[in-house]
Amino acid sequence: MARLGIFVSRLGVLLLCSPLAICLTISPSFAQDKESQKESKAADNDSTTEKEKKDATEKTIVTEGQVEIDGKVVPYRATTGKLLLKEDGKKSKAEMFFVAYTRTDVAHKEKRPVTFCFNGGPGSSSVWLHLGMLGPKRIDFPDDATPIRPPYGLVPNAYSLLDTTDMVFIDPVSTGYSRPADGEAKEQFHGYEEDLRSVGQFIYDWTSKYERWLSPKYLLGESYGGIRAAGLAGYLQDRYYMELNGIVIVSGVVNFQTLRFGGSNDLPYIAFLPTYAATAWYHKRLAPEMQSQPISDVVAQAEKFASGPYATALLNGAKLSDDEINAVAQQLSRLTGLSPKFIERAKLRIDMDRFAKELLREEGRTVGRFDSRYKGIDRDNAGDSYEYDASGAAIFGPFTATFNDYVRTELKYTEDRVYEILTGNVQPWSYRRFEGRYVDATDTLRKAMTANPYLKLFLACGYTDLATPHFAMMNTVDHLMLDRTLRPNISAKFYEGGHMMYIYEPSLQKLRSDLLEFYQSNQPTK
Repeated sequence: MARLGIFVSRLGVLLLCSPLAICLTISPSFAQDKESQKESKAADNDSTTEKEKKDATEKTIVTEGQVEIDGKVVPYRATTGKLLLKEDGKKSKAEMFFVAYTRTDVAHKEKRPVTFCFNGGPGSSSVWLHLGMLGPKRIDFPDDATPIRPPYGLVPNAYSLLDTTDMVFIDPVSTGYSRPADGEAKEQFHGYEEDLRSVGQFIYDWTSKYERWLSPKYLLGESYGGIRAAGLAGYLQDRYYMELNGIVIVSGVVNFQTLRFGGSNDLPYIAFLPTYAATAWYHKRLAPEMQSQPISDVVAQAEKFASGPYATALLNGAKLSDDEINAVAQQLSRLTGLSPKFIERAKLRIDMDRFAKELLREEGRTVGRFDSRYKGIDRDNAGDSYEYDASGAAIFGPFTATFNDYVRTELKYTEDRVYEILTGNVQPWSYRRFEGRYVDATDTLRKAMTANPYLKLFLACGYTDLATPHFAMMNTVDHLMLDRTLRPNISAKFYEGGHMMYIYEPSLQKLRSDLLEFYQSNQPTK
């Protein structure tokens, strides 16, 4: 999105500052003459200004906890606070909020993996991965995709990865409690390359501050966090010579062409079709012979048709005969539950908004974007687009309430600002590097994996994710142009559920199992 989402200049050394820090700025007395004021100013210029003294004050909140995972108690330390992004080790450019969990019963931290976690947007905090999938506490969502009645609460997360890896949850600038420094323009952080510089510097400085350069290092990004992770893999190599052991992309996007409907771009229609089939299967809109099959089999049939006859039909465009159009429409109807007439009127091209509105139109319902298992209710049944994302409406509130309570009551961190769960304040987002073409980090990812042949990639995809469909990500991987000898470094797993498949507990359990295998298989042999 988690979130949907999601997403670096040389800024120097990061320092840590909490709003709880006691920082006093000493100013000249009103009785001080002008000459002494000049001397005071000169002394500041020669050493460190009072503003810099304030910036240099470090304070984080440290708490202790434990969580039971696989029948074993895992003790941990939670460090909550901010790192200051600094330019040339002096001027503060921004403050980035983070929560780090480190296991405390480990003798040699240099052998302990550390995973840097972030969501996407761009404009999303890391709360979704934090309280949905990875942290020691999580929200317990109903398995039947119905909203939770407020007020909300957290439960111990027996599926956390804290037994296997330390974790650092990062909020990029303008999300969560992270903000540009006073007087600094937000635009210098709001863009593809700008984001890589700031998040990349955070990772570098956190690694240095907490002495984790010899630890195995991983990135774990969701949604736009996928393209951020791909970009960071290259940026960390090029700027800091920092090599990664692994990248985990959850419901991610690396090439925007796979998702952008419109114009002459037929690729999204192909990429979304298997998710349409999974959604129709979940809502029992398929014929009995299809409904009786497992969702994985239904999706496999849709994938085969999408990459074969359907792709060919879209490529041929107006050259298709009426009989050919009808044949494709009939097969699309069989896979999506939509009527052949509707499909023909759409010229065989159904974008996500139309599908979300049309599938359950007869019962006066829509399906969600982040997770199409969820149903919404529009003002009326006219039109070809849904009013709101029913899955977002069911998910955003619980994450917001539980984090705001958790950060204060358990992490003991207070802040006067609003914790920006998912904000539009990062817009406009700059994609200058990609002007005139689709945003695409596949070549950066290929180069990073080629330069570091030990870098492994794990992809986690939800069957009912209409934000970043799994077949779009697989198309990206298939066109990575990675050397054949390096292709075994990529693994992909698929789960029931949507963009945040981890809110469906059976999928969360399976996801943990798959990730344990990924981490364990990627450990150094010596």
